[in-house]
Amino acid sequence: MIDFYYWPTPNGWKAAILLEELGAPYNTIPVDIARGDQFGPEFLAVSPNNRIPAIVDRDAPGGPVGVFESGAILHYLARKTGRFMSPDPALEKETLEWLFWQVGNQGPMAGQLSHFVNYAPGDNAYALERYRNEYDRCLGVLERRLEGRDWLVGGAYSIADMICWPWVLIAKPLTASLDAFPNVRRWRQTVKERPAVRRAVDLGKDYRRTAPPGEEERGILFRQTAATATERSGRPAGGR
Repeated sequence: MIDFYYWPTPNGWKAAILLEELGAPYNTIPVDIARGDQFGPEFLAVSPNNRIPAIVDRDAPGGPVGVFESGAILHYLARKTGRFMSPDPALEKETLEWLFWQVGNQGPMAGQLSHFVNYAPGDNAYALERYRNEYDRCLGVLERRLEGRDWLVGGAYSIADMICWPWVLIAKPLTASLDAFPNVRRWRQTVKERPAVRRAVDLGKDYRRTAPPGEEERGILFRQTAATATERSGRPAGGR
């Protein structure tokens, strides 16, 4: 059994997709990030960066194993199960390149765009242009990669597709267009039609709030420093 610390966001969907594709038994533990659940001691023991997703594999040899960061979770589960990542070293290398690209480029740029589109108060014209351009650049990277390919790595659906897809799914809410990216648009639709992907995106749909976060929730989400994170966790700095 896997304990799955989750909230329905693009980052949470990455791990949810793989769990559903594997058909692995898992126990969903909601982490309400607007309420501050990510600062609870139980969650911090698994995810010291106080971000979802995270897992605890209770069936690991030698006892339970915690894994945080979406790219690490996908790689860990793919290697453990021997699925959705080729055993060929060259193709594993390519898969890792796309995992690292996603968590270092597409994810952060899309996340910043989402912040300035959906949450930031006031006029943020420069920030919106900056992150729209970066999101568009990342779409261009995927477009070139998918030219003449159905999937990102090795001709087979893999964790590389699973990790990159969620932030493309929400292009329209991010005020971006896929019109100039026909390969990405085709790939997005192909992944979206997979039953496991649909189940993953629906996971925790009832958790979502219909109203935008209030001032206190915005503070929890976006005004984190070392001091405030320590305060919310109730743990002394440097504590274990």
